[in-house]
Amino acid sequence: VQLQASGGGLVQAGDSLRPSCAASGRTFSTYYMAWFRQAPGKEREFVARITKSGTGTYYADSVKGRFTISRDNAKNVVYLQMHSLRPEDTAVYYCAASMTVYGSGSSGYNSWGQGTLVTVSS
Repeated sequence: VQLQASGGGLVQAGDSLRPSCAASGRTFSTYYMAWFRQAPGKEREFVARITKSGTGTYYADSVKGRFTISRDNAKNVVYLQMHSLRPEDTAVYYCAASMTVYGSGSSGYNSWGQGTLVTVSS
């Protein structure tokens, strides 16, 4: 599956943003999906994941209660609704897909989008 992320931007602390990730192909519903992020000078870290049907989600502690991952299998899109953004949320956000792995490690995902930059000013 090919993934294309979009919807990043420059916002102020406390604002909201909703990046999205569009997938090609007709098998989107057979993939677990996740969002990761990489801040300047830091390693890529897990943000959130969602099951194939969308009924199950899991979040990193740093975003729990502020971010919501969701998907629309009819439109082949996964979203990351972000509220109460903080300067430390500044990063390139990547969507990732896996048919077999539902986890928080990046190595389990074999399809990646190109990333979308989110910058939060204080």
